[in-house]
This record gives sequence, C-alpha cells and structure tokens, in this order.
Amino acid sequence: MKLFKEFKEFAVKGNMMDMAIGIIIGAAFNKVIDVLVKKVMLPPLSLLTEGVNFHNKKIILKEAVQNIDGTIKTEEVAIGYGALGEATLDFLIIGFTVFIVVKFMNRLRNRAQDTKDDTVATPKDIELLSKLTELMEEQNTLLKGKQ
Repeated sequence: MKLFKEFKEFAVKGNMMDMAIGIIIGAAFNKVIDVLVKKVMLPPLSLLTEGVNFHNKKIILKEAVQNIDGTIKTEEVAIGYGALGEATLDFLIIGFTVFIVVKFMNRLRNRAQDTKDDTVATPKDIELLSKLTELMEEQNTLLKGKQ
C-alpha cells in the first residue's frame, strides 16, 4: 500500500507527466529532424556531389556471395559511413535546436526574474525576495548612519 501511495505522490507532483510529455515531444521532434535531414538537406547536398546518395555510401570489406539461383549465400560486410554522416548531421541539428530553445527559455526566465522589468510579470517569490533585499539594504544604511 505504501508503494501505491508513493507512486500517487510521484504522479500527482507532475514528474511523471512532465517526463511523459518530454518523451512524446522528443519522439515527434526526432521525426521532424529525420525528415529535415533526409528530405530537405541531403538532396541539395546530393546535387552538389553529382547525385551521390549519402545513406548508401559504404566501404565494402567483403562482397556478398550469391548461389547460382541468385539467393544470397553470405551477406556483404561493409562499413556504412554514409549512415554515420546522416546520424551526425541529425545530431548537429538537434543539438543546435536544443541550444536555441534553451537560450530562449533562459532569456525568458531572466526577464521574468528581473524585478525592474515591467513588461513581464515577476513571480511572487522573486518579487518578495527583491523587496526583502531592498529593505535589508535600507536598514543597513540606517544602522551605519547612526554609528
């Protein structure tokens, strides 16, 4: 029963929902990046390199061996550096996009925490702490003046 109670607290606090939403958005974002790389960025790159399809680029270490009837007896052994290039491009695009999103979120958070900025509503806790700090500084100034 205690385990169920702990799970309920975990779910109600929002941790589980935040995680689920992040995973779902991440999976959808992965699809967008995959299409962006394969259907938008690589075709022009392929034109520049005279129609080379990067996904199929590989170094063949051992050719496939076929039987007389055309069935494959042994698979080819190859290093697929083209797929590695695509994955690297995916990673760079995702990394840059995440960097831009985090930078934007940090800018919004910094603006929200700036108590002197009237264009954005300051959270109550930040506002109260700012007022407390101002009062303490004023009190210290008064105390120093009496000495």
